[in-house]
Amino acid sequence: MKAPLKWLKDYVDINVTPKEFADAMTLSGSKVEGIEVQGEEISKIVVGKIIEIEKHPDADKLQVTKVDIGSEVIQVVTGAQNIKLNDYIPVALVGATLPGDKKISKGKLRGIESNGMMCSIEELNLSREDYPDAPEHGIYILEPGLELGSDVKEVMGINETTIDFEITSNRPDCLSIIGLAREAAVTLKKEFKKPQVKVLEKGDEAKNYVSVEIKDPDLCPRYAARVVKDVKIGPSPKWMKERLRAAGVRPINNIVDITNYVMLEYGQPMHAFDLKDVQGNKIIVRRAFDGETLKTLDDQDRNLDSSMLVIADESRAIAVAGVMGGANSEISDNAKAILFESANFEGTAVRLAAKKLGLRTEASGRFEKGLDVENVIPAVDRAVQLVEELGAGTVCKGIVDCYVKKTEQVTITLRPDKINAFLGTNISKEEMVSILKALEFEVDGSGIVKVPSFRPDVEREADIAEEIARFYGYNNIEATLLSGKAATLGKKTYKQSIEDLIKDTMISCGLYEAFTYSFTSPKDFDMINLPEDSALRNAVVISNPLGEDFSIMRTTTIPDMLTVISTNYNRRIEEARLFEMSFVYLPESLPIKELPKEKPILTLGMYGETDFYDLKGTVEELLSRLGIKEYEFAPVKDNSSFHPGRTASLMIKGEYAGIIGEVHPQVSEKFECPERTYLGVIEVESLVKNSALESQYKPLPKFPAVSRDIAMLVKDEIMVKQIEDIIKQRSGKILEDIKLFDVYKGKQVPEGMKSVAYSITFRASDRTLTDEEVGKTMTKILEGLRTNLEAQLRE
Repeated sequence: MKAPLKWLKDYVDINVTPKEFADAMTLSGSKVEGIEVQGEEISKIVVGKIIEIEKHPDADKLQVTKVDIGSEVIQVVTGAQNIKLNDYIPVALVGATLPGDKKISKGKLRGIESNGMMCSIEELNLSREDYPDAPEHGIYILEPGLELGSDVKEVMGINETTIDFEITSNRPDCLSIIGLAREAAVTLKKEFKKPQVKVLEKGDEAKNYVSVEIKDPDLCPRYAARVVKDVKIGPSPKWMKERLRAAGVRPINNIVDITNYVMLEYGQPMHAFDLKDVQGNKIIVRRAFDGETLKTLDDQDRNLDSSMLVIADESRAIAVAGVMGGANSEISDNAKAILFESANFEGTAVRLAAKKLGLRTEASGRFEKGLDVENVIPAVDRAVQLVEELGAGTVCKGIVDCYVKKTEQVTITLRPDKINAFLGTNISKEEMVSILKALEFEVDGSGIVKVPSFRPDVEREADIAEEIARFYGYNNIEATLLSGKAATLGKKTYKQSIEDLIKDTMISCGLYEAFTYSFTSPKDFDMINLPEDSALRNAVVISNPLGEDFSIMRTTTIPDMLTVISTNYNRRIEEARLFEMSFVYLPESLPIKELPKEKPILTLGMYGETDFYDLKGTVEELLSRLGIKEYEFAPVKDNSSFHPGRTASLMIKGEYAGIIGEVHPQVSEKFECPERTYLGVIEVESLVKNSALESQYKPLPKFPAVSRDIAMLVKDEIMVKQIEDIIKQRSGKILEDIKLFDVYKGKQVPEGMKSVAYSITFRASDRTLTDEEVGKTMTKILEGLRTNLEAQLRE
């Protein structure tokens, strides 16, 4: 809603800057989207009068003029051909600025000095839609008799400041200048000056010219009509056109402009019919007939049906109620008598009709919010008052008001103690009553609040509390904790903190987060080679699925990650490292009798320049960040979704916590993934349960360390973990570190064997180790390797 500041000032004294006003209104609940200052880029452009015109001596298309600007006469050279003597024109003086950061300076055109520039509409950043009298090409000619030297911005009304409000759908009363002025008055603690409407009626009674019948009161509770005779169609006065332009509405003629003006001022859309086109002099508000057609004012034929409400005469529809009038009753330039319509239509019906017709208008946008039924008469009275004031016609006596469905006024009991407890404030009852009365709520001595009809959003005591809070000032309400045992400081749970840390770690390891649906297809089980007797095939079936591909709740995340990898790979992404934190849904039994268990899962996916050890290293980095030390990886050869020789399970404190490895080639082929694709499926609950974020620090060692290197030959199938377990068992408390630094297979190593080399570090916390102690420990280690793994020491 664009509200010109000068218009608002008619009804409330705004004595602050536009920025301060916008901030105050936003704080009280009327959010300001922006402030538009018209003519901000324009300066030193004044009214001038042409007193002399001569042809340029050296240019056929140029003219040398003398222009009187009040304080002096200046010479201006121009190429305009539409000017003549005694024309009043806008003149940009030397030093003037124009839109687009254009500056005017003194210069010469073909040797003749020019001290300014005459301006067209386009050069003032205006349009011919706003100024239809402007020439298509040429200087804009102002009305004669203006004060010479006066600022063109004042003369043309392009110095308005407009406040652009974002009005929420529950506040249709603020889709009007009056509604916003009321809010502004309470916000600034100023008097709200209601418009004084007094209609000067003459001649016959309106009921002698037209009657109204409402056949569908559920869609139209009220319809009022006023009649104006001796109509004179013409342009609107300057002040009205300026206000309409500032509010974003193009002026057309005095009658149309009055209906638009009242719509903006009162928030009540209106329509005017040429009375001679209302057949039978009767307005009938009814549902359209199926198959009925109407050519609307935009010259389009509209197909109507019985879901739409129309305004009709005795033989045909003449308007789509609340949307647009018909061309068959349009106000023509020779109209002598017109009917002003002011009605209240049911919002949902208007919205559906506008949507079905593909015709959303300013009127329909307001009606669909739900307008005040009591605003019908004040709005139509204001319209005919303007008609009389502008000399556009004679207002007939009386109103034809058909009010068939009255609404009951909402009443609420004001309980200051409860409102203060609810808000956490200490506002006096007198201040509460003062705020409510300023908003035009009625409050009697017993505390009964009568809600005005223009506030349909106020239904209960909490709504009253909101009205008090926003004008008391949200910034004046002190922040407090909840009272009682339940009061706690808001913070994340330990589980949430661990989950955040998991995500942060994955991102720091170079993985991108993916998001997939929890719905999946039963076909996915076969795609990942899941055994027929697997418990994971027992999935929750969705009663109303989007389709077979989304018909069950997933029990494994492997198909979803492979689908993401396949999509990236087939779009020529050479490398990807991905992760997802999501849920699988495991039912206790089928058919389900209770909600399935929602199990959080961390899924990792990689392909490209990567291998099994990159995946394993990422998991180890995660375990390190979570403080999990007691873990191990064990080979897995019986999981049909993974490669039997390149897969390992993650065990934390002896319990299964997940699986990592290369995807089985058959599975990769089915999903059209790269041949070497790596996945990890980790149970988040295990990570949370075993995490230890509190770090324990050890003092720096006082005694030196002793290192020994050992190289041995072992069978090819011996894993390094088996070797390390024996070293740890045989070393006792003095072992500090084990580092694998070489694995070799080649000519010097027998077939079926490999060479493995370690660096072992020993240290005691209470003494310096002797060579003898270290030697005894190394002997134990070598003996254990020989006995258990048939290892041979390399010389």
